[in-house]
Amino acid sequence: MTPIKLMIADDHRLFREGLKALLAVTEDIEIVAEAEDGDSALKKCKELQPEIILMDINMPGLNGLHATQQILEKFPQIGIIMLTMLEDDASVFNAMRAGARGYLLKGADPQEVLSVIRAVAEGQALFGPAIATRLMNFFRELRLKPAAAQSKASFPELTERELEILRLISQGLNNLEITQKLVLSPKTVRNHITNIFSKLQVADRAQAIVRAREEGVQ
Repeated sequence: MTPIKLMIADDHRLFREGLKALLAVTEDIEIVAEAEDGDSALKKCKELQPEIILMDINMPGLNGLHATQQILEKFPQIGIIMLTMLEDDASVFNAMRAGARGYLLKGADPQEVLSVIRAVAEGQALFGPAIATRLMNFFRELRLKPAAAQSKASFPELTERELEILRLISQGLNNLEITQKLVLSPKTVRNHITNIFSKLQVADRAQAIVRAREEGVQ
């Protein structure tokens, strides 16, 4: 059996060492590369062509979500699995939107990690039982409480994307955090925020937050 060629992209050396120890005892998985950030992962993909990448979301420089997008633009055959501490709904959906075919929490059981690697190598998309439960809960809550529809009624002049960014602003996120959460460029986020301020006729973030919370957008 030809082993699965795998790369680990994570900025924490100790975590990479732990994964290497886990995978070292498997006969069907071979670690061909390590990367400390997204730029390094992209470069090593060009050189080594791994079949699977275990990709951390939050890394210095090019983060895991942007790295995933760029890698899949050039190498769509690579299966990317997000392996991260982040388990919020936005992170899961952003990973899916970026093209990841798996999403595992860093505290996942070793056998679960191996199962997802093997499944993605066979062409499947697998997000693990904990993530599947979160997805089901998210869509159930969405049916019970259509917050987006309520927000749209409050600010009909805003686009869906602008409403999404306004909601993140009201939650206290800065521009960098918004770019990472929505997988957008800094310039795009700045343009959306300018449009939001103009449409709501506010001068700054503080006034935008007040308007948002008055209308129940948070």
